[in-house]
Amino acid sequence: MMSHIVIDESKCKGCYLCIDECPKKLLKIGEKVNNLGVRLVEFDDPNHECLGCAMCATRCPDLAIKEVYKG
Repeated sequence: MMSHIVIDESKCKGCYLCIDECPKKLLKIGEKVNNLGVRLVEFDDPNHECLGCAMCATRCPDLAIKEVYKG
């Protein structure tokens, strides 16, 4: 089963705590800026390495990350 995450851009405050939590290092600071003026976190998983562990979502204090499964 493949999984990926979706980042709610309206909730992300740019704390970047999720970046350090990803064991596969699939999160990075992106170029896109939200309405708060912060650079948003970007999910980059071209090789489908996401484990579906949800550590990033658990660490996010603003509940801006949701895990999605594709079966």
